[in-house]
Amino acid sequence: MSFGITKTIPASRGEAGINSFYDGSLDEFEFHMAGYPSKLKIGDFVYTIFNDELRGRLCITDIIGGKVNPNSGRPRSLIMVSCPGKKILKPIPRKGHRGTRYFDGADWK
Repeated sequence: MSFGITKTIPASRGEAGINSFYDGSLDEFEFHMAGYPSKLKIGDFVYTIFNDELRGRLCITDIIGGKVNPNSGRPRSLIMVSCPGKKILKPIPRKGHRGTRYFDGADWK
């Protein structure tokens, strides 16, 4: 299994938005996470959830702490990932959520 976090991609991004992580149209992407991730490291993964399905994963290339959420003023980190990522062979049902959750990579194929 491969450790990481899950992030839900908003439905407003549509299929084109989720596919852009995996089709070569992006080189990298920046996810935001409240605070600083104590368990996460470079080489771990961000697993993407879209429409309540686990769709793929992206390798973490950098974690940049010390940033501030412009809306709340609270600390946050930027989780940089390399693209394209790897799509899962068959999407797995997984409930979407707000924020970030740690994930042990169970069910990844």
